[in-house]
Amino acid sequence: MDLEQFFLQNSWLIILLALWTIPWKGMALWKSARKSDKWWFIALLIINTLGILEILYIYIFSKKKTQA
Repeated sequence: MDLEQFFLQNSWLIILLALWTIPWKGMALWKSARKSDKWWFIALLIINTLGILEILYIYIFSKKKTQA
């Protein structure tokens, strides 16, 4: 079975992946826009990683750096 046939027979999987990705992408884009992280915003908007890059940005890269 090729990939196209797989997704045609399991269209629920595409819906499930979209429902997983959209909230993460929205939150990550919102955080990057609020922090004026232009390059992160562009990367998050263009690159689709099923939420992986978005989750990393939200929990690791968007944290405020403490000043010493």
